[in-house]
Amino acid sequence: MTDNRLAQGDTAPDFTAATDAGSFTLSDLRGKHVILYFYPAAMTPGCTTQACDFRDSLDALHAAGYEVVGISKDAPAKLAEFREKEGLTFTLVSDEDKAIQELYGAWGEKQNYGKTVVGSIRSTVVVGPDGAVELAQYNVKATGHVAKLRRDLKLDAA
Repeated sequence: MTDNRLAQGDTAPDFTAATDAGSFTLSDLRGKHVILYFYPAAMTPGCTTQACDFRDSLDALHAAGYEVVGISKDAPAKLAEFREKEGLTFTLVSDEDKAIQELYGAWGEKQNYGKTVVGSIRSTVVVGPDGAVELAQYNVKATGHVAKLRRDLKLDAA
């Protein structure tokens, strides 16, 4: 298993994938800042906390010029259920074959309750308007991540 983790300045791999409402292509958002956040599974406690944090911060993120895209290995139907249940208003991408997660270094070995397992690594990659990685964070915490991300992007400096 290779380590495909991205770093600032890398070109973000383009992709097209299914969503709960059609399809999504990253390069369609060229010219905007895009927050790609990878999470293990819809409707689990940590992933719900993180998704709701993004939902609750969406107006401020949009005002600062950022789009938010959540990516998981869930099927589109489960993503639709997640969106409906939690009132999510940003794009949810289905990566059932884990190809996008592998491209972005968000699939691989991780620690889970003290054991090494292979799975989705909770990660966030911010892609700039030119398609280059502006920020890449791996093994992030579900709780408090959006607030930390906003600080790291200097969006909360008043």
